[in-house]
Amino acid sequence: MFRRRLLACLPALLLPVLAHAATPQEKTPMTLEEAVAKVQQDTGGKILSADPRKFGRRTEYRIKVLTPEGHVRTISISSDAPRTGAGKPPAGNGAGKKEKH
Repeated sequence: MFRRRLLACLPALLLPVLAHAATPQEKTPMTLEEAVAKVQQDTGGKILSADPRKFGRRTEYRIKVLTPEGHVRTISISSDAPRTGAGKPPAGNGAGKKEKH
């Protein structure tokens, strides 16, 4: 008798466990190395420097890159930014901070 009741209640007991497993887990923040690789892939340039900066709980990576055109650009990426890029850095990022070499 006890076994029948246990088997009848088993789906109700497992439902919260299965629902928790189906929800997406929190993303881990992007690392400095991942941010550098993303900028290098997006710009095709040479990385000159990369520095993490803390703003409260948020981390921002400031990456200086020498573009193939000979410009030095400073690109800021939040550690919460998506890891996959569209192949091009966001518009306006580093605007006014170009140096010709």
